[in-house]
Amino acid sequence: MRRIITATVLNQSGVLNRLTGLLTKRQFNIESITVGHSDDPGISKITIVVQVEDDRKLEQLLKQLHKQIDVLKVKDLTDMALVARELALIKVLTTPDTRSEIKVIIEPFRASIIDVSLENVTIEVTGDNDKVEALIELLRPYGIKEISRTGLTAMPRGTQRTVYNLNQFSII
Repeated sequence: MRRIITATVLNQSGVLNRLTGLLTKRQFNIESITVGHSDDPGISKITIVVQVEDDRKLEQLLKQLHKQIDVLKVKDLTDMALVARELALIKVLTTPDTRSEIKVIIEPFRASIIDVSLENVTIEVTGDNDKVEALIELLRPYGIKEISRTGLTAMPRGTQRTVYNLNQFSII
């Protein structure tokens, strides 16, 4: 099963290497990993998308991550209400005739052209994995020269609400 895990860590040399080494030793397949500074310059946030076989392995992974010296907090966001995004840069081959077609294609995706040359355009798109994949597939017939993707970054939504079953209540 695919899990989205965040780790709040001290921003020190070697932390990422130790965490990925731990995942490798335990034979977890990392789909993506993103790292960035938090609002505190001494602390970074790591978002890891990882394949985990079962709940027992997940519990083991969370405990092992939390035991690491520079790890301050570990959270499994998979079953929470969350905001998750990925950034992709896509370099597409173009001619003067196809540029306007490409602009029309990327508009519904709220993507933008961030670089233009005689032979290609570079497009920036942000969204969930399905949105990024859908745009790539639509651009493929034009000829994709290069793609660079960040991987998923995520955080819980502001309020985690309990969902109540309203079928048991009636309004008279």
